[in-house]
Amino acid sequence: MSRQQHQSQGVVLTGYHSNAELLPKTGQRANVCPAALDSESTAPSRRASQYTIQQNQTHADRHGLSTTTTTKTTSTVACSLPDPSITTFPKSQPSSSPRPGSSPRHSPNSRSRLRPTCQRSNSQDSLDELEMDDYWTEVENITRSGGGAGRGEAGGEGDAQEEEQQKIPEEGEQEEAWLTEAGLARLFDDSLAADLDQEEENVVFLSTLTRTQAAAIERRVASLQQTLLRRRNRQHVPDVRDIFRPPEKGEEPSKLKEGSENGQKDQTSEAETELNVEVAFSEQALTYRDNCPRLKVTSPNSPDDKLPNFKLLRDKTGQTRIGDLSPLDMKKVLRLVLVESTALFDTAGIDLKPHKPVKVKTKESGLFGVPLATLLDQDQRRAPGTKVPFILQRLICHIEQEGGLDTEGLLRISGAAARVKALCQELESSFYDGMFPWQQLKQHDAASLLKLFIRELPHPLLTVEYLNAFIAVNKFPTKKQQLQALNLLVLLLPEVNRDTLKALVEFFQSVIDHQAKNKMTLNNVSVIMAPNIFMFKGFRSKVTEQQERCMAAGTANIVRLLIRYQNLLWTIPKFIVTQVRQQNMESQRKQNKERAVRKLLKKITTEKPPEKAVTEDNSQGFIRVQAPQFRKVSMAVQLTEELQAADVLSRFLSQDNSVTVKREELYLYEIGGNIRERCLDGETYMKDLIQLNPAAEWVIKAVLR
Repeated sequence: MSRQQHQSQGVVLTGYHSNAELLPKTGQRANVCPAALDSESTAPSRRASQYTIQQNQTHADRHGLSTTTTTKTTSTVACSLPDPSITTFPKSQPSSSPRPGSSPRHSPNSRSRLRPTCQRSNSQDSLDELEMDDYWTEVENITRSGGGAGRGEAGGEGDAQEEEQQKIPEEGEQEEAWLTEAGLARLFDDSLAADLDQEEENVVFLSTLTRTQAAAIERRVASLQQTLLRRRNRQHVPDVRDIFRPPEKGEEPSKLKEGSENGQKDQTSEAETELNVEVAFSEQALTYRDNCPRLKVTSPNSPDDKLPNFKLLRDKTGQTRIGDLSPLDMKKVLRLVLVESTALFDTAGIDLKPHKPVKVKTKESGLFGVPLATLLDQDQRRAPGTKVPFILQRLICHIEQEGGLDTEGLLRISGAAARVKALCQELESSFYDGMFPWQQLKQHDAASLLKLFIRELPHPLLTVEYLNAFIAVNKFPTKKQQLQALNLLVLLLPEVNRDTLKALVEFFQSVIDHQAKNKMTLNNVSVIMAPNIFMFKGFRSKVTEQQERCMAAGTANIVRLLIRYQNLLWTIPKFIVTQVRQQNMESQRKQNKERAVRKLLKKITTEKPPEKAVTEDNSQGFIRVQAPQFRKVSMAVQLTEELQAADVLSRFLSQDNSVTVKREELYLYEIGGNIRERCLDGETYMKDLIQLNPAAEWVIKAVLR
């Protein structure tokens, strides 16, 4: 199919491709360097298939870097770690790093000769050639240290992992896999065993979707139907028109489904700094696309490309962060985020073809080259509740506690390759025994070990499934949409990957906060860490030099966005939480109706004293706050316009002197009603939240988060 055919309106899923098929032919033009990969510059893994990215309108976009420092975030990495020597762990064999068998490809002369002609911005905050030299220097250091094979080489011993023979999936398998992941397999396969509870849950789920979310599902159901009809499948396939009924003429969509004035206002100008999280991102993108047809592509020649100082529109019902919701509600969140992220990419005309990692043999113990889930599992056996691998926590804490943040060139200056390799082997053999000589570890060596840990992961930190989706974020026309897409992708990451990434970006921000002494700005940290995060093992042997050069600035941009906006990216947008509340309310209505029928048949009254008591308190301007973990098990709090969740906790502490836990370990929870459980932001206005969820109970808990 020609490139012109691919640029037609709409998005078409054309099938799954093997890694070999994704690789372009060498000898392509080297005079154009798009900020993000198009379908010809995708960088697939040696061991795992990945997304192929195709956009209906290709464009080049450059993104500047803001040197404005953000408020320092509180690191989730606890510097007080359990003593590794308390429990005896089986010693791991020293890690076998790949052999440094290839010479650096990017000599100064070749860089100067082959550098793509990318437009240089006049802004001091943009990625210029001088800053990108740090990127290529880091690539050379990785190659020399044996952390990556040269082009066409298979790497060292660390790459000796078996691959499953990859089978090219049949047409329609992508749509089928996506619908299955979204929990909607029954939409295309009536032969599946009917689960009444699941069927009711799906009906509720579909009833709360926005128009763009519903369109994303409809598009894939229709595409799969066509595929099944071509196969002359005898099974009955539901017609897509039976699933999604178009609105009647004059019918008003629900509040959540409207792009509305908020969405339009939020998308009119790139200079605006407020992020609207009440309207679905895909709806806002649709409004932007319809209202600004001539501004779909950001000009690469912008003289000033600084990162805006984005902030969330203040929500009186409180901000919801990852980890604030119950597991059951979080399951609903992830399902909605999958559909919403797909709808957002569809609206922007970016076609993502999802791929699954092939099965490879990996180490089952040790520190380096071990899957994150395996590593965290062995650490949790030692300390339940651990969220970030011990080795990463310990390296970060060593740098922070031993003055490493003030070390000039931290992360940029690499330790000696031979010494780092020896330290890696020593850590493998003595870390869990508590015998590693941390006091002798130099700061640059510690930073090199941290980068090595990331590169040696068998699968990318951003996962095989979503790695190229992160890269494709550069194709969105505005930074606001880029940030919205990143927010959804962060939510989709597995929990261990998401927590590990958060620990890293918090550490990177700490490094940037000390830039006056260590000379590491947001730009510097981004270009240094980009190849370590995106160039996983085996990467360079599968991409052309031009591909690698063209993705350099794009990957650096993604890293800086993750660092700069980390306080926004690890939150759950309000419109997603609203959809979860709607699903819970609809499910409760069905359950209450069934319960009422049963009680009527049994002639049992339907009175609920506890709920009646809460309603009575609320009607008198008071709420009853429970604290079952403490001696004062409940207290009444008068509602005022300015009462916040933090005020409730302060009053509780003032009335119960027996509380020994720290103030920062106390949280107020919203439980019941239209949410199962939600930890409240301290700035939540209680009166506004009670109006949103009048049937909720309010409970104080001591939680170590």
